[in-house]
Amino acid sequence: MNPVADAPLLGELNARAAGASAEGILALALRTWPSGLACACSMGLEDGVLLDMIAQGAIRPRVFFLDTGRMHEETYGTLAALRNRYGIPIEIYFPHAEAVQALVTAKGPCSFHESLENRQACCGIRKREPLGRALAGAAAWITGLRREQSTTRAHTRAFEWDAGNGGLVKVNPLVDWSLAQVLDYVRSRRVPYNPLHDQGFPSIGCAPCTRAVPPGEDPRSGRWWWERPETRECGLHTHSQGKERR
Repeated sequence: MNPVADAPLLGELNARAAGASAEGILALALRTWPSGLACACSMGLEDGVLLDMIAQGAIRPRVFFLDTGRMHEETYGTLAALRNRYGIPIEIYFPHAEAVQALVTAKGPCSFHESLENRQACCGIRKREPLGRALAGAAAWITGLRREQSTTRAHTRAFEWDAGNGGLVKVNPLVDWSLAQVLDYVRSRRVPYNPLHDQGFPSIGCAPCTRAVPPGEDPRSGRWWWERPETRECGLHTHSQGKERR
């Protein structure tokens, strides 16, 4: 696909997604790409919701998890719980050991605190490069992005062109959901979830770069809290390009 030739397709998909439920958006993606569809699972609340929805369908996309090597122990426990609950194979992608070794040797184990450049370099090795391998050959990928999560995600659409990850479509079934809707679904369906959410962690990533936040604060304020709000992304979710970005 390319953003110019396939702008009509994205326009049609977003028109059909308007007013649709998250399950409807997911089903639309599965019909559009019955193969070549992958789902990112970072073990957050939204990811559990998506796995539960996927488990109820006849067509299942590939599901993958990026293990950066610096995750919370609770995150690994959630991975095990979701695998056991749904029986869905979850592919695990690790960073290349040589690249991690070179970075830590050159700059130390906590260089990400020293500058935005250093933090982005760490995310590049531990997240972005493994994501590239996870998405190799995929036509589209499913994420748990919601507009409510942060200022950097306020204009997210259900279907977007993702030029930053090699050129494919990003599908965001929960884009219109509030946190309250996510929590209601998790409770009603008894979806396993990361216990850190009960300890004040609305957004969970690597252990050194995630902290609890007071109730009512920006859900992303506990991620890379030493940076400005507009830089608090790891690069997995770059701004989409093309006419469908609004």
